[in-house]
Amino acid sequence: MGSLWGSIVLLCGVFLLRADGSAAQQTKTNVPRLKLSYKDMLESNNLVTFEGLANSSSYHTFLLDEEKGRLVVGAKDHIFSFNLLNISRDYTQIPWPASSTRRDECKWAGKDLSRECSNFIKVLQPFNQTHLYVCGTGAFHPVCSYLEVGKKLEDNVFRLDPLVENGRGKSPYDPKLLTASMLIDGELYAGTSADFMGRDFAIFRTLGKHHPIRTEQHDSRWLNDPRFVGVHLIPESDNPEDDKIYLLFKENAMDGEHTGKATHARIGQLCKNDLGGHRSLVNKWTTFLKARLICSVPGSNGIDTHFDELQDVFLMSTKDPKSPIIYAVFTTSSNIFKGSAVCMYSMTDIRRVFLGPYAHRDGPNYQWVPFQGRVPYPRPGTCPSKTFGGFDTTKDLPDEVVTFARSHPAMFNPVHPINNRPIIVKTDVDYQFTQIVVDKVEAEDGQYDVMFIGTDMGTILKVVSIPRGSWHDLEEVLLEEMTVFREPTAITAMELSVKQQQLYIGSDIGVSQMPLHRCEVYGKACAECCLARDPYCAWDGTECSRYFPMAKRRTRRQDIRNGDPLTQCSDLQHQDELSGQSTLLDKTVYGVENSSTFLECSPKSQRAVTYWQYQRSADDRKQEVQSEERFIRTDQGLLIRTLHKKDSGIYLCQAVEHGFMQTLLKVTLEVIDTERLEDLLHRDEEAAASVPAPHIPPPQESPNQKLWYRDFLSLVNHPTLNSVDEFCEQDTCVDKRGVCVLKRMAECIRTVYFTMMLLYLVLLGTAHTAQSIYPRIRLSHNELWQLNRTRVFQAHGASLQPQTMVLDESHERIYVGAKNTLFSLSLDQVNTNHREIQWASTESQIEECLMKGREKSECANYIKVLQQYNQTHLLVCGTGAFNPVCVLVRVGHTGQ
Repeated sequence: MGSLWGSIVLLCGVFLLRADGSAAQQTKTNVPRLKLSYKDMLESNNLVTFEGLANSSSYHTFLLDEEKGRLVVGAKDHIFSFNLLNISRDYTQIPWPASSTRRDECKWAGKDLSRECSNFIKVLQPFNQTHLYVCGTGAFHPVCSYLEVGKKLEDNVFRLDPLVENGRGKSPYDPKLLTASMLIDGELYAGTSADFMGRDFAIFRTLGKHHPIRTEQHDSRWLNDPRFVGVHLIPESDNPEDDKIYLLFKENAMDGEHTGKATHARIGQLCKNDLGGHRSLVNKWTTFLKARLICSVPGSNGIDTHFDELQDVFLMSTKDPKSPIIYAVFTTSSNIFKGSAVCMYSMTDIRRVFLGPYAHRDGPNYQWVPFQGRVPYPRPGTCPSKTFGGFDTTKDLPDEVVTFARSHPAMFNPVHPINNRPIIVKTDVDYQFTQIVVDKVEAEDGQYDVMFIGTDMGTILKVVSIPRGSWHDLEEVLLEEMTVFREPTAITAMELSVKQQQLYIGSDIGVSQMPLHRCEVYGKACAECCLARDPYCAWDGTECSRYFPMAKRRTRRQDIRNGDPLTQCSDLQHQDELSGQSTLLDKTVYGVENSSTFLECSPKSQRAVTYWQYQRSADDRKQEVQSEERFIRTDQGLLIRTLHKKDSGIYLCQAVEHGFMQTLLKVTLEVIDTERLEDLLHRDEEAAASVPAPHIPPPQESPNQKLWYRDFLSLVNHPTLNSVDEFCEQDTCVDKRGVCVLKRMAECIRTVYFTMMLLYLVLLGTAHTAQSIYPRIRLSHNELWQLNRTRVFQAHGASLQPQTMVLDESHERIYVGAKNTLFSLSLDQVNTNHREIQWASTESQIEECLMKGREKSECANYIKVLQQYNQTHLLVCGTGAFNPVCVLVRVGHTGQ
């Protein structure tokens, strides 16, 4: 019994510590410095969400229009237009569902009616200054149309042309298939499937003045079950005739290229002015070439770990438009080893591979080798122009060039990433990368590429790669991990607005918006701002705020490369900010001898290393608390497994990060003697036993119950106590903030948050009224039923709300509110003689509720208020499908 009392007393002290305490975690490799939950993001006003419509989903296709200030989103059966300032306030929508005939045909073909037989928007491309070109799956019957958006934002136009055209070769039939497209000079380049079964994959060019053109059909050397990720136009020279289209995709490895079944990431090229061949490859690409993209980690045993599942790409512009940097996100193909990586590629390396040897099958094993024969002129893959070769069109190319291009579409050498290794690798986490966007940020000590990486768990990672000495030696700094959706869901689309400094994220369940920087969350001191190493943020003399390169202020403090607060902030006058003394928390915790206690301490930064110091009194020398059998240092604080009397004293929680140390928490621990506690508890139990238990009203305190307060307070060396007020007047009971310890304990008792203290009081009252806290008899529901001592009313089809009940003893009835129903039950037997009133929402109310994006289960009338209005009427109120309503219900003098 004594040990139970001791455990509960010390737990109350621990909960008091948790009320205002801060945390320390030991550092881990590659952990985010800050980890913000969905609730943290909302409460700090750093997240705006659109949680979707009840009859829509799959918000996967984005088109950002910075000039008009709009984000156009394609989803299931809908197209949305959001305001870039706030996606939740000002948005318009256009329903574009598949026809009922197409849905029926899709269903009859064996497809899932809700998940596949709808119009999933897959293509959103700017057609001209006033229109977009949009395509959808159309319930396995692709369709396209034109969407008028106006020339300016003020035009306030968002209208879909009712005339539709065939979407074959533009949008996939199956919504699950990956597709990529880009509209250039009125022509749509798309990598997609072209048949119902999803077997004919091709790269198409449609629309425009030229005849449609595609890749060779049913030739695995060209494409082998590809899944397209991105399409980009990159100029080859200053001559527009040399412009090339680059496609990034993943496909099954070619026969003989890999033992067993494997996936390879590819980059393909096409000439923008390719018109196909004259006698061979008619209306087929004659300049198509592809090469493998390598993203791997070199192993110590000579075997590389490959990341082959290409997920997303982002092109970062440079001063030279011909040489953007390609950022690509990969995951592993293995079901056993799961990991993600980000690799960077240069166009110089890519062009070098396309000018290298072609892949050719030869030898006794018919294996892939570099082609050693004569390559025809002009070199296959070269665009017809005055720059290279002098041919005006691909139709003029010699037959041997076209024939060679048809049989040798693949390059032998792969494209390796910059530095021959990924810049980011994650293998020890429960998520995988899905999307990436990159922002180039100007900082005090140079330019940095800040990556925003989406995951399949609905989180965003904010990462910056910092060169230590050169680009061959990069340090990955994971700044933040932010949860941007209410529930875990894969992020499938992202767009970054440089003008608005906002990031827009899409998923199956909705769209979210967040700022690129949250400087205020790093802290209120120069050192904390400097340690963040965020290129967006700097210390401006008073707070951590947005860094602007043009602001020539001497007080700007920022060090991204080193993150050294000692050199950046040591000259500030307010040294207490640097040492953290201005925010030091001071706590007092009580523990019972031979029990355990936990001192919680949690720094804001997850990269900080924490350790504890102990001193017997304020005048004694400090000594570090070492981990041993009794003392265990954890990521969340210090666990003392067995308290001794000598453990009383002062404990300091200190955090060290990047060479900077600060004290976070000061805990004064007072250990209570076990023998004295046992003696007091036994005397208290003897006094309680003299009072007959049945005659003690539960809500009132007996004199014996008051004894416990006096005895407990005597444990902290206050034997002469007349009242709580007198006790609180004693200086030794008041903490440094002037708050009475007893009052804090009383608040702990009255607050539901401190559930263990409430449990303590319940056990105390039970011990005073009985010899044991255990029931003398325990009966199950079946036993009660057999004894005919229980009655059950089951409301078939109605969801009872247990909090909505009114007892009417004068009429011998109990009234129960439910979903769409009000019940009147007999007090004698609730399962017989009951009445009910149906009170459902109207169809228009339900439809209006669904249009607001609510779930169907929410759009009902849940009765939430039941009050006795007078002797004959009840006041009844319900949610009314998010349109609350109230009525008076007559019950009469008989309760009927």
